[in-house]
Amino acid sequence: MSGIDDDFVAALGALHGLLLGTPQMEEFLGGLAALAATAVEPHASCGITVRHDGEPITVASSDERASLIDEHQYGAGEGPCLEAMGSGRVVEVVDQRTDRRWEVYREAAVAQGVRSSLSLPLLVDGRSMGAMNLYHYGRAHAFDGPERQRADAFAAQACAALTTRIRFAEQQDLTAQLHQALLSRTLIDQAVGILMAEQRIPARAAFEALRHHSQSHNRKLRAVAAEIVRRVGGEPPTPSAPFETGGPGSGRGGAGAPRG
Repeated sequence: MSGIDDDFVAALGALHGLLLGTPQMEEFLGGLAALAATAVEPHASCGITVRHDGEPITVASSDERASLIDEHQYGAGEGPCLEAMGSGRVVEVVDQRTDRRWEVYREAAVAQGVRSSLSLPLLVDGRSMGAMNLYHYGRAHAFDGPERQRADAFAAQACAALTTRIRFAEQQDLTAQLHQALLSRTLIDQAVGILMAEQRIPARAAFEALRHHSQSHNRKLRAVAAEIVRRVGGEPPTPSAPFETGGPGSGRGGAGAPRG
């Protein structure tokens, strides 16, 4: 594809490294904005807009100027980044001085020196999650031809990376929930064992006694079990084999999963 050069390929490589090397979403988005600003020639400013509690917010930017321009759009309730995010379509301003859309925003953008801009929707699983906004201050038509190709290609890779990052965050949350469930099961099993030994009753009767105490005292079953285990052992146990997810490159083949 014309317009795709070695520097752009390096930017895509850096995006891949960013995906693998930044565990926190905030850090990832900050790096994404910085890379997007350098993905076009000459370099631009970049702000990344998402909706939070129904309101647009800039979650990352390559510089303060981009954040300020984004904020002008939020205040006016109009502008290219809001349109791109809402419609899921790319919105280009070839010359901010003569573009008559969004009059309130236009005046503020021109005052900030914006000459042209390109707002690209960030699509995750087909849904518009936000917009990546590129602002150029030097000339009109800054995103024509090859630069538009570069921006489109980078945005496509950014969407793929963002999708992967969101799914990874969701998987981390699921793993934490499974680990918590495993810990609760361990506590309950050990408390049942203690009651079986102390009261010389079968497992089902011990569990029913545990559950009855939980209900009658309006306490969670895990809390009651932890209290019993702590009374006998001094502290609650932890799972002998914490839950782990096997994945590409883990080298464990799921060996960290609980063993029966």
